[in-house]
Formats: sequence, structure tokens, C-alpha cells
Amino acid sequence: MAEPFSVRVTVRGYETDALGHLNQSVYLQYAEHARWSLLQAAGVSQSALLAQGVGPVVLETTIRYARELRAGDEVEVSCAFEWGEGKTFRVTQTIRRADGTVSAEVASVGGLMDLKGRRLVADPQERFRALGEAPELFGL
Repeated sequence: MAEPFSVRVTVRGYETDALGHLNQSVYLQYAEHARWSLLQAAGVSQSALLAQGVGPVVLETTIRYARELRAGDEVEVSCAFEWGEGKTFRVTQTIRRADGTVSAEVASVGGLMDLKGRRLVADPQERFRALGEAPELFGL
């Protein structure tokens, strides 16, 4: 099995809390950054999504924090799509320090929303496959 898509991020000082740890809300920002980076790498731009009248939505997110991060730490944020039947899909992500230590695991349920009808599209796999130049990055 291929390694999941990932992006490198350096923890910035202004992202830390009073204890010097990465603020808990920033983990969500890192996860979001990795998801949009995967879309871009797969050839799916935000403008292309809007032109098709669709947009990705997050319906649920769970974060399991394992080890704190501090300013200057280098991390890899992975992103893997998991497809099933129906209108939703799962995205699993790991935020891992350069030494391999897992800092957090993020699990999300997402969908692709029809922006005019305000409903999830019936077959998000097919839409991502049609929009992307590298559908394999979506696990398709």
C-alpha cells in the first residue's frame, strides 16, 4: 500500500498557547491545510469546485492528542480518503513529528455539497474522480 499524501508544516511561535504547546485549535488548521493541499496536488482547485457548483464540507471531526508540539517542531500531516457507499466519506490524518512520534490523529467525516441545492451530492467519489487529474491521491 502506498504512503498517504502528506505535507510538512513548521510550528510557529504565534500558534502556541501560554504553556508553549501548539494550541489545540491549530491541529484542525493543519488538518485542513493538508486536505486542501491534497486537492491541489490532485488537480482540483477551489475555483474548479466553485465552477462545478460544489464544495467539500466537514460533517464531523475527532482529534486524539498524543504528544505536545512546540514552536519550531517540524511535522508531517498525512491525509487519506476512505470511501464507502453513500454521500459521505472518511478522511484519516496523522500529525507526526520528524522523528516519527505521533502528536495527534484526526478522523473526519466529509461530503461534497451541491452549493445551489444545499444538499450532499449522491456520489462524491465519481465527482472527485471527474474533477481530478490524479484521482489516485483520493484513493480512487
